[in-house]
Amino acid sequence: MNITLWIVQIILAAGFVYSGWMKTVRIESSKKTWAWVNDMPRILVILIGIAELLGALGLVLPWAINIAPLLTPFAAIALAVVALLGMLFHIWRKEYRELGVNIFFIVLALIVAFGRL
Repeated sequence: MNITLWIVQIILAAGFVYSGWMKTVRIESSKKTWAWVNDMPRILVILIGIAELLGALGLVLPWAINIAPLLTPFAAIALAVVALLGMLFHIWRKEYRELGVNIFFIVLALIVAFGRL
């Protein structure tokens, strides 16, 4: 079970690192990839990206170095909330094709959260 949870944590962290990186460092590329970025204040997009990057670190580091490992399930829950809010945002904008990614991230985050509690 531990190996399975590590695999899920790494997949989830990689997804959020990519997403967070695009929203913070590669914001101009994000505008081409995600239409919603053009309609949001730049600072909000960057803050979401920072939250995703920090959450990705929280998924892996505390458990890996065994310092405050309880932070890992908390990070997973926080990222599930971020993905849920993103899903609600896409529903509000009628961007239904974006929902699959959000659902995938929510499911993985909840697996990590409950598996690591």
